[in-house]
Amino acid sequence: PLCLKKVELHLTMLALGLEGSANKLGIGIVKEDGTILSNVRHTYITPPGTGFLPKETAEHHRKHILRLVKEAIKEAQIKPEELDCVCYTKGPGMGGPLRVCAVVARMLSQMWKKPLVGVNHCVAHIEMGRIITGARDPVALYVSGGNTQVISYAQERYRIFGETIDIAVGNCLDRFARIVKLSNDPSPGYNIEQSAKNGSKFVELPYVVKGMDVSFAGILSNAEATANRMLSKGECTVDDLCFSLQETLFAMLVETTERAMAHCGNNEVMAVGGVGCNKRLHQMLATMASERGGKAYTTDDRYCIDNGAMIAYTGLLMFRHGHVTPLEEATCTQRFRTDDVHVNWRRDEDPAPQPPPPQPVWAPLRPENAPA
Repeated sequence: PLCLKKVELHLTMLALGLEGSANKLGIGIVKEDGTILSNVRHTYITPPGTGFLPKETAEHHRKHILRLVKEAIKEAQIKPEELDCVCYTKGPGMGGPLRVCAVVARMLSQMWKKPLVGVNHCVAHIEMGRIITGARDPVALYVSGGNTQVISYAQERYRIFGETIDIAVGNCLDRFARIVKLSNDPSPGYNIEQSAKNGSKFVELPYVVKGMDVSFAGILSNAEATANRMLSKGECTVDDLCFSLQETLFAMLVETTERAMAHCGNNEVMAVGGVGCNKRLHQMLATMASERGGKAYTTDDRYCIDNGAMIAYTGLLMFRHGHVTPLEEATCTQRFRTDDVHVNWRRDEDPAPQPPPPQPVWAPLRPENAPA
């Protein structure tokens, strides 16, 4: 019985994850089966018309991170000695905010005498999406404020089939929200999505697909000029422009994603990343997948938006398969390609992951700083 008990404990590992690659700071504690014991988060929100800069975002993270670590441990009802490893976002992301999490992760690792696991932010989004949806081997459309990639797994790597050649789709949406003075609370992309629902006039914008890649910088410049010209003349509304921009950008993404699905012979698609919680994008992906006789997997902002739980869960997968980051190598990097990671915890013939038990603890349905 004692031996069996030891084996049982070993098979239910726990990890703490620290995520702070951009303006969202998250701490999560997760079991190996995907059960989230705690997942606290705090978002740095700036005034309308402004973005978040690395220095100020790092200061926000420094101010709140230790409090969030304590809250996560208390909410999970565990002691630090019960953890098997400490996981943190190694990259990609903004340098200052990443450094804050890396420093705290190194500190906790030494205090608690736990191994460190540096996690790729992009891979964490994919693994969180897989465990939540139960998708076996989908083509992943990873869309956020800092990244835009069409990804598929093959031979122990997440292969990038297409990506943005300049700015990310979320960055394009965020910057357009500043141009038309939409609020950053709870997020610019959320407010564009709500505004787009009231749009009735489609304003033609550039459609820039280059093979499997996309480009958004020129569209943003054109949208800014169009907004300044047409709004001043009363030829359209802000709602119309948000609707037009969203439809154009998402059509480009769905086109390249479908092409990747055809190339891979895959009829499953999954949207991950902060922009991946946009319901209009869900509709467009679902329509495309349905026409191909397939299925689209989507989640809401509890899972798509950056959070500590996705870092903890992916770190546990890595730790189980031998990934440990030595203290002297526990740094961070702003550039960390998705296909740089050796995904040795997956095999081409692996069955679909079993969805985790219903989660009693999660982030709120909308980001925590949103008005009620």
